[in-house]
Amino acid sequence: MYVDSHCHLAFPELAGDIDGVLARMAAAGVGHALSVCTRLEEFEPIHALALRDERIFASVGVHPDTGGTEEPTVRRLVELAARPRVIAVGETGLDYYRLPEPLDWQRDRFRVHIRAAREAGKPLIIHTRAAAADTLRIMREERAGEVGGVMHCFTESLEVAREAIDMGFFVSFSGILTFKNARELQAVARALPLGQLLIETDAPYLAPVPYRGRTNEPAFVIHVAEKLAELQGTSTDRIEAATTGNFSRCFNLLKS
Repeated sequence: MYVDSHCHLAFPELAGDIDGVLARMAAAGVGHALSVCTRLEEFEPIHALALRDERIFASVGVHPDTGGTEEPTVRRLVELAARPRVIAVGETGLDYYRLPEPLDWQRDRFRVHIRAAREAGKPLIIHTRAAAADTLRIMREERAGEVGGVMHCFTESLEVAREAIDMGFFVSFSGILTFKNARELQAVARALPLGQLLIETDAPYLAPVPYRGRTNEPAFVIHVAEKLAELQGTSTDRIEAATTGNFSRCFNLLKS
């Protein structure tokens, strides 16, 4: 079955119909989803859903451009990462798209997450937007490769992808891959080894074609898989098997 490696089931667009979301996910052949934390205040409902439904995994972290939230510490992140069904630290990273410098606070927050992931022994979920050089630099400086993880909703260059893979990270593609104007990203997906790729929705955002403009949900990840199969010149069955296995390797689920 398919895995949605990154969605936000605690966001109001999905949380209000969570039983319907899960039913449609199952009907589409999506067996598991990782519900990703973007602020510590939403961790408890994310974790509660993961405990309630074995198809759902949880992460803990604070999104790089989230303000007005409890600031994470290494100790707090490690404590929450130790809970059952929590398989990753993040989402974290750098996002310079909307925010002006100085952004030292954002870079410091990223470092806190990497240090927590290394202490907890959990992989990282990394978001980078308009900040690839600094993202990779901090990953190297903080030894993020010791735990690995995923570059989520990837939209950067082939060179950035290869450097992340060299550090032991996977690269995850979202519904953006299906957009007609995403030719450069499609070329990246075509060039990368399938053994390092994941698929995701980033729901409730970035719904793939043919649902672009609608509220996204885990059931729609199959359309990302279909586009990736087309680009890689392979079958959807192979994409399904590879990305599901990659998810297990990325998040150390084969050890449990």
